Amino acid sequence: MQNIKQKKRKEHPSWVTPYDKEYAGLFLLIIILSFLSAGCAAAMMYTAGALISKAALRPENILMIYVPIILVRTFGFGKGVIQYAERLLSHSTILKVLGRMRVRMYQTIEPHVLTVRRSISTGRVLGLLAEDIERLQNLYLRALLPLCSSILIFGVGIVALGMYDVKFALLLGCFVGFLAFIIPCIALFRTMKRRQEWKDRRSRSYQELTDAVLGLTDWVMSGQSRLFIEKFKRTQQVSARINQYLRRYDWRLNWFVYSLSGLVIICMTLWAGTFAEAEKLDVVWIAAFGLVAFPLMDTLLRTSNAIMELPEYRRSIERIKQMEQDANMVAQEMKYQVTADEVNPFDNMASVMLELQEVGFRYPETREWAVRKVNLQIPQGKKVAILGRSGSGKSTLLQLIQGSILSSEGSVLINGDAARANQNRLFSFLNQSPYLFDTSVANNIRLACPDADDKQIHQVIQMVGLDRLIDSLPQGIHTSMQEAGSRFSGGERQRIALARVLLQDRPIVLLDEPTVGLDPITEKKLIDTILDLLKDRTLIWVTHHLTGLEQMDEIIFMEDGFVKMRGNHQTLMANERYRNLYALDHFSYLL
Repeated sequence: MQNIKQKKRKEHPSWVTPYDKEYAGLFLLIIILSFLSAGCAAAMMYTAGALISKAALRPENILMIYVPIILVRTFGFGKGVIQYAERLLSHSTILKVLGRMRVRMYQTIEPHVLTVRRSISTGRVLGLLAEDIERLQNLYLRALLPLCSSILIFGVGIVALGMYDVKFALLLGCFVGFLAFIIPCIALFRTMKRRQEWKDRRSRSYQELTDAVLGLTDWVMSGQSRLFIEKFKRTQQVSARINQYLRRYDWRLNWFVYSLSGLVIICMTLWAGTFAEAEKLDVVWIAAFGLVAFPLMDTLLRTSNAIMELPEYRRSIERIKQMEQDANMVAQEMKYQVTADEVNPFDNMASVMLELQEVGFRYPETREWAVRKVNLQIPQGKKVAILGRSGSGKSTLLQLIQGSILSSEGSVLINGDAARANQNRLFSFLNQSPYLFDTSVANNIRLACPDADDKQIHQVIQMVGLDRLIDSLPQGIHTSMQEAGSRFSGGERQRIALARVLLQDRPIVLLDEPTVGLDPITEKKLIDTILDLLKDRTLIWVTHHLTGLEQMDEIIFMEDGFVKMRGNHQTLMANERYRNLYALDHFSYLL
C-alpha cells in the first residue's frame, strides 16, 4: 500500500511542495525580512513610548532624549526599507513560482490536446488558469509566508516577555494564540461549506460563460440569449449573496478579534505599571510596553484572514490536481505518452513511407471498434482520400496516422519503424476551421515557422493566390486579421491557413474537410490550389464531398470502422454505390 502511494506521488507530484524545496532559501529570507520588519515596527513603538514618557518628565536638556529620538527615526526608516525589500523579494519569488505553475499546466494539457478535450472543457482550463493558478499566488503571499512569520514573531515575543515574567508571558501567550489561531479556526469550521460552495460556483461560472461566448452566434440567432442572460444572472446573484455573507462574517470576525486585542494592550500596560510599582521597572517603560503591543498584535491578527482563506487554496489545488489526473488518465487510456527528452527519429525526413498493418482502435469506454483491420501503404507523394459518413472512423484513422492516439491492434509504421507520439513534426494539418489570431497576417502565417522572414511570407502568400488582396490592405502583411480572422472570408482564411502549411514544408499533409462551409465555386478553386501546391507531398484527405476526387491516387470509403471500398476514381466508378454518391455531388454528371 505504501509503495502504491509513493508511486502516485511520483506520477502526480504536489503543486506546492516542489516549489517550497526549490525556493526554500528565498522563502526563508522573506520570512526573516518580514520578522525584521515587524521587529523594527515594535522597536520603534517601544522606543517611542519611552521617549514620550521621558519627554513628559521635562528633561534638563534635549540631549538627554536625543538617543531615543535617533532610534525612533532609525527604526522607522529601517521598517520602511526592510518592508519594501521583503515585498519586492516575495513578489519576485512568487511570480517565478507562478510562471513555473503556468508552464506545468500548459505542458500537462498541450501534448494531449487531441484527446483531452473529451474530459476537459475550455471553460474549465480558463477557470484553472484565471482563478486557481492565480489563487495559489495568494497562498504564498497571504497565507503560508505570513503564517510562518507570525508564528516566529509570536514565539520570539512570548520568550522575550518571559524573561521578565514567565507566568504572565504564558497567560498572555494563551490569550493571543486564542485570538490569532483558535478563533479563526472555529470560524472557518462554521463557514467551510459556504466557502467551498462559493468557490465551486465561481469555477462553474467560467465554464458557463466560456460555453456561452463560444456559442454566442447560436444564442443570438435562436432568440434565446435573454434566457441565458437571466439564468446566468440568477446564478451570479446566488454567488454574490454567498460572497456577501462571507465578507460580512469576516468583517464581524475581524472587528471582534481586534476589539479583544485591546485587552492585550490594557493587560500589558497594567502589568508594566505593576512592575514599575514594585520598582522592578522604570516608570518611563510603562508606555513602551503598552505601545509595543500595537504593531505586534496587528501583525499576528493578520493570520486570521490567512486561515479563513485556506479552504479556497485547498480547493484550487484539488481542482488543478484533478485536471492533471484527468489529462494523464485519458492519455493512458489512449495509450498515448509524450516524452519530451526522447530523441525523435523522424526529424528532418524528406521522404516518408507510411504503412498501416491490420490497424484497429476502440475507445476505452466502448466495446465497438472505431477502426478495424485497416491496411494502407502510402509512399511519399501519394494522394489518398478517406470518405465516409459521420462516425464511420475517418477522424479516428487520421489521429492514428498522425500519432495522437496509438492503435489497439496492428501497427502504424513510418519507414519501417513503429509510429510514436512525437512524430508530429512529419505532418502539416489543415482542418475545416483553422484558428487565426488577432494579430498581423505575417504573424499568423509565421506561426508555422517563427524564423521565416517577410520575403518567405510574401512567397507563400503569392503561391496561395492572395498577393493582390494582401497588398491592397492598409499595412500589407502587417495588417491585423482581427479576432478569429474576421477581416477575411471563409475561403481567404483557408488560403492563409494553407500558406502556413506551405511554410512548414513537411512531407505529409493531413486535410480534415478543409472546404466545409464554402460555396461550390470557392471549394473547387481551393481544392485545385491545394492539389497543385502540394503535388510533391503526401496528401491524406478526409472529406464528405466527392469534389476533386478524380485527382486522387486512391480513395478509401469507410463504414462502421471498416474499409468497404477502395481504389482510384476510375476503378470505383464501376461500383454502383460510389457512382450514385458521385452523381449526388455532381449534378452535371446526371445530365
